[in-house]
Amino acid sequence: MPSLHWIGKEKVVNHHQEVPFKVLEHRYGFTAASGKQPTETDSGNKIIHGDNLEALKALLPEYEGRIKCIYIDPPYNTGEEKWVYNDNVNDPRLLKWLGEVVGKAGEDFTRHDKWLCMMYPRLMLLRRLLSSDGAIFISIDDNEQERLKCICDEVFGANCFVGNIIWEKNYSPRNDSKGIPTATDYILVYGKQPGWKPRRLERTEEMDAKYKNPDNDIAPWTSSDAFAPNAKTHQGMVYAIQHPFTGEMLYPYQGACWRYQQADMLDIMKGWCNYELRELDDADRRAAVCGIPPEEVKAGVKGIVLAEDLETSRQKARQVYERGQWPRLYFTSGGTGGIRRKTYIDKVEGRLVTTLWPHNEVGHTDGAKKELKTIFGGSVPFDTPKPVALIERILQIATDDGDIVLDSFAGSGTTAHAVLKMNQENPNSFRKFILIELMDYAESITAERVKRILKGYPYKGKKEVELYSQKLTVSKLRKADKYLKEVQDITKANEWKYTSVSQTIKDNCIKVIGTNVYDDFMPGMSGAFDYYELGETLLNTDGNLNQDIDEEKIRRYIYYTETRQPLLRKRTEAYKFLLDVYEHTGYYFYYIPYQETVLDMDTVRILTAEVEQHIVYADQCLLPDNYLNALNILFKKIPRDIKHV
Repeated sequence: MPSLHWIGKEKVVNHHQEVPFKVLEHRYGFTAASGKQPTETDSGNKIIHGDNLEALKALLPEYEGRIKCIYIDPPYNTGEEKWVYNDNVNDPRLLKWLGEVVGKAGEDFTRHDKWLCMMYPRLMLLRRLLSSDGAIFISIDDNEQERLKCICDEVFGANCFVGNIIWEKNYSPRNDSKGIPTATDYILVYGKQPGWKPRRLERTEEMDAKYKNPDNDIAPWTSSDAFAPNAKTHQGMVYAIQHPFTGEMLYPYQGACWRYQQADMLDIMKGWCNYELRELDDADRRAAVCGIPPEEVKAGVKGIVLAEDLETSRQKARQVYERGQWPRLYFTSGGTGGIRRKTYIDKVEGRLVTTLWPHNEVGHTDGAKKELKTIFGGSVPFDTPKPVALIERILQIATDDGDIVLDSFAGSGTTAHAVLKMNQENPNSFRKFILIELMDYAESITAERVKRILKGYPYKGKKEVELYSQKLTVSKLRKADKYLKEVQDITKANEWKYTSVSQTIKDNCIKVIGTNVYDDFMPGMSGAFDYYELGETLLNTDGNLNQDIDEEKIRRYIYYTETRQPLLRKRTEAYKFLLDVYEHTGYYFYYIPYQETVLDMDTVRILTAEVEQHIVYADQCLLPDNYLNALNILFKKIPRDIKHV
């Protein structure tokens, strides 16, 4: 496969591996209901201020392989932008070359190499974060489209290329002294695996005519499985849900887990009646579902249980069933059967996605600026925002309820706006966003926009609607009286609907324009997010652990480097040094800041899990090899054996 070469390439191909791992420091949470708060909201929505190369590295322990959709809008590298990214590309040839080249032509040439050096390691990390069934969408224009395609073919694989979408960013031709006016941008699409296919677009009325839904829901739907595979690796999603009609405890079938996170499942079930989390002492049953011995099943996983007596719960659930618009998880056979999941028809069947996205479907740049101007009370704090409708289209074809969306060039925060809007319009959406923004406006624009969307904001503006348009021709001028009467009739018929109705001649057409002037308050949306800054490096330059780092962050990093799984188990005093158990192996981090830990005959009691193997991190080990072998202990020395991601 042909590859692209540029000065500095050999320094950045593996540069993502050399980026130091930094922890994320929580600054504040923000909720629609309460505003700013010092504690985390646990919403799953994050805004991170910092270099996205380091921030993407910091996300790996929790999110590697979990991001369903990535949208990025990197600098287009037009030569007029001012963008600064730290890539640590210290190749002497590159520095010498940059210092020697002068003139406009030289500037144009150097910026392409610099842009490629900036993009390549970030794409490498983005690929690691993308889920196996996920896709990445990258906005770009003619300046770097060809080069971007080449490096994406290298990073993601040419066989993972899905398409090059053409977005009609302008609604009318622009005068352009440089030649042909530019009316479109591109969006390159790659899947993590070959064969990625977008979901279909919303169905037409003709397509929907033959579909019904029994509960008068917001859209036609089909019945789907309430479960997902991989119970063994998702034990926190294996538990009982009590049937509101029969009282029976429902578990996933063998090898399966519930479709959504438990907090989301609880919210859905509360749509039937009152539910609560309760300890059920059902390790044997959950272990059977996971296909593992009871002693290996995840501890502390509670069931979702009726909060009131069965008769009261049944009456409330019956009212919901008879009223209609059942929750996302519903019960068959008149309510007394098994549990099923509603999958809306417009998510699985509809219009095919093409590579042409017209502005009347997904918005345009002028509309995006007006939208941002409205949110910020008359000012436009960001030069090149994307329309919310454009990001919504991407989310519609690339995500499902509960998926995580990442935007590592967050800009004005349009991606978060689109996610919140979709969640607001569909209470079962539960999509999450992660935004990363390098520039100082991460707080004043990116996060501020999300705050205003959540809390609501006053807005003023106007909206124009074309009520009548008639092209002027010589033949029509002979019938001027007829068309003037039509103009007068339409004007009079619509005066009560609009603040003003005007008559004008534009583009060689006589038009009637209705204008509504707004001075109102936009209600807020539900939701929350947490704001983070990049913190210190986890490992010092001498290779030792930074002992000032919060211990829980170190524990999450160690567990991730061993298992490539996020650490979900909460630390307890009884199992103080146990990280978690994964695939019959117990992982321990015997670490006390500013103290030396020694694994010997007295301290070996930290091994609390009954598993096939123990992997133990400590400063020293005084146990003889035969003893280690007898207990199946693999000792790893801190910090020597700590892996670098």
